[in-house]
Amino acid sequence: MNFKTVSVSALAILAASGAQAVGQETGEGEFLGTITLGESKRAVQTDTAVPITVIDKEEIDDRQAGTIAELIDSVPGVTLVNGSTPSGSGINIRGFGANSVFGTDQKVAVFVDGASTGPEELYRIGTQLFTDPYLFKSVEVQRGTVGSFEYGSGIVGGIVRLETIDASDLTNGEPGFKWGQTLGYASNKEGFNTSSTLAWQPTENLEFLANYSYREQDNQDDGDGDEIGNSAFDLPSFLLKGKYAFGANRDHSITASYTQTETSERDVPYDTFFTSTDAFGNVDRDIESQTASLIYEYAPTDNDLINFEAILSYANQEIEQSYIPGTSTCEGGPPFPCGFPFPPGGFGTTNADHQYETTKLTVKNGSFLETGSVEHDLRYGFEVLRRDREDASAAPGGTDDRYAFFIVNNIALTDALSFTPALRYESSEIEAFEGGAFSGDTYDNDAFMGGASLRYAFDSGLALFTSYAYTESLPILDDLGNPQFMEQAETATTFEAGFSFDRIGLFNEGDVLAVKLNYYDTELSDVTSYSGVDEINQEGFELEGSVALSGGSYLDLNANIVSGEETLTSGTVLDWRNVAQDTFRVTLGQRVGEVADFSAEVVSALDDTSTTDIGPGGGFIQTDTDGFTVVNLRATIKPQEGVLKGLEFRFGLENAFDEDYTPLLATRPAPGQNFKVTVSRIFF
Repeated sequence: MNFKTVSVSALAILAASGAQAVGQETGEGEFLGTITLGESKRAVQTDTAVPITVIDKEEIDDRQAGTIAELIDSVPGVTLVNGSTPSGSGINIRGFGANSVFGTDQKVAVFVDGASTGPEELYRIGTQLFTDPYLFKSVEVQRGTVGSFEYGSGIVGGIVRLETIDASDLTNGEPGFKWGQTLGYASNKEGFNTSSTLAWQPTENLEFLANYSYREQDNQDDGDGDEIGNSAFDLPSFLLKGKYAFGANRDHSITASYTQTETSERDVPYDTFFTSTDAFGNVDRDIESQTASLIYEYAPTDNDLINFEAILSYANQEIEQSYIPGTSTCEGGPPFPCGFPFPPGGFGTTNADHQYETTKLTVKNGSFLETGSVEHDLRYGFEVLRRDREDASAAPGGTDDRYAFFIVNNIALTDALSFTPALRYESSEIEAFEGGAFSGDTYDNDAFMGGASLRYAFDSGLALFTSYAYTESLPILDDLGNPQFMEQAETATTFEAGFSFDRIGLFNEGDVLAVKLNYYDTELSDVTSYSGVDEINQEGFELEGSVALSGGSYLDLNANIVSGEETLTSGTVLDWRNVAQDTFRVTLGQRVGEVADFSAEVVSALDDTSTTDIGPGGGFIQTDTDGFTVVNLRATIKPQEGVLKGLEFRFGLENAFDEDYTPLLATRPAPGQNFKVTVSRIFF
């Protein structure tokens, strides 16, 4: 590929995303030779004011993560509530999302091929993102509010967008049949996984894919060798996907995908966040999660005003559970162990079955146009959504019907200065389940929200940016029965500012440097998601950087430094209970051509003192969380010749020195040393 004039930013992004070499010409067209560009593990998104991180298929494979949560905890601003199990864990971004009481607070949105997934608040049940990493080719994490108006309302923490693999990823877009197979093993504790993918492309315009993945492990051990209760699971998943492109220039396409993941848990604690049985007792639990999407796209190459997309999606999550008699610590008496008679058959929550169904239609278009010397890259559309929630104990059921309109305009005022305003209007109607506890209750709410970002890029590779965003969390089904909450929207404002810098030719011509620092300040008011809290204030710094040398060496780093406060309805001000630890992550690596990639990752978290726990008298008590340093070693080997050509070997040693630690926000100790190995190959 030859370039006469290419910006520094464009080259940096090209290099970090995997380009191996580029050609250079002089202004007169004289060829100067090929420059081999360094390649880091992860690209830093320096070309946007939005704090966004993209994890591609290569990194997904190299990390050998057992869950999506484990995969994205390397993103600054992302903290896991546990994470090594599909249930009893969750994703927290900038202090919002999952916590140890509810699997989600609705301020982190998760999408699978455009489908809105995940339930509303479920007491002591964490199932925010229930799927397998093998099904996906990219995961995009977007932090904060400023880039969220195209996707939803009330997004304060951020967005996780997952895209499933395509048949053409295996066939390289050429007609034929491919079979991809991966086998994996983890030493802590007898973990096993397998993934089989069949890809068939009858013609250049038509492709089909089927994937089946299975993953299991026993209860893991922590760094001291003690068993981590409630951490065993087996998880079968599958994906079906097809795509048909048509039209004179293949500018029309229809894509259909379906994913399903399920698990059966027997005689496990009802409280999925903790490791042992408590007052709730044990349950038998079956969980099934499904997503389906049908996507039509039309992007004619000869019309800049049309880049059309329509997505019809469906997500369903079912949880069936029943109490096992004799397992609650409150059962028995008189005298009664917990001070009251134990309900016959167990507490209502332990026998409650839950189902969430979300059906959504999103229609949007992109248009590129010029008004004088100003360029506009417009994205606009509308969304219609229905969420059905089954009525259950402590989880009122009903329907939530919403429609929304949005517009985002990326305005290039000059070659260096861009301004991006965004608006969203959303309306909701919530109706309680007929025959349920709140039958007949109906509530209507709506809100305007929006924000804007400003970015200026210097010729040197330095860019400065800032943004402001306002969003509202409209009432949810879970708040039925509380008229005040059903008529009160949470409001959030976020201010952000920062800089990015990238350069080609740090020491040698092919060296690549990219860095991005982001400061944010978020205020959440009129709080309904947390009992007794009126306002939450949080601020922090997020750093991402990479240095990739043409010789194959690379260094990736990121950091998350954060503080926050919550103001109770009584006026008392405390540390925000869901604030994360300050963390730092550095990865040193060496690539050996296309043959191998070796890396060492060091993760450190600082000591933390916060007021997050409730004492025996109901008041808050100060707790201390120790810092930790963990080393993870990884190697990927891809033989390029001989009998092993085509095979890919991946080795990982996580928590190499068996550190015993429990991260802040987690309710279980982290797993101890864990040796992982996977072998994969594409056949035919």
